[in-house]
Amino acid sequence: MLSIGDTLTQYLRSIGWALAVSIGFSLGTAIAIWIFALVSRDIDEWAEIRNKNYGVAAIFVALIVMIGLLVMHVA
Repeated sequence: MLSIGDTLTQYLRSIGWALAVSIGFSLGTAIAIWIFALVSRDIDEWAEIRNKNYGVAAIFVALIVMIGLLVMHVA
């Protein structure tokens, strides 16, 4: 059985990993959306999403899901 000190160490380690994964996911998503905006300069993605263009929204969702999968497999 783990002592209180060992249990707290495990909790802190878990919180540290959760923070690292959150930061990695946030940065990865921001970079992916930024690169997508650079590649598609002629399209205002946010205006298209406001106009209910679900194709652009689906591309953003796919970017976010793929970054999440990459971060999940790395961490």
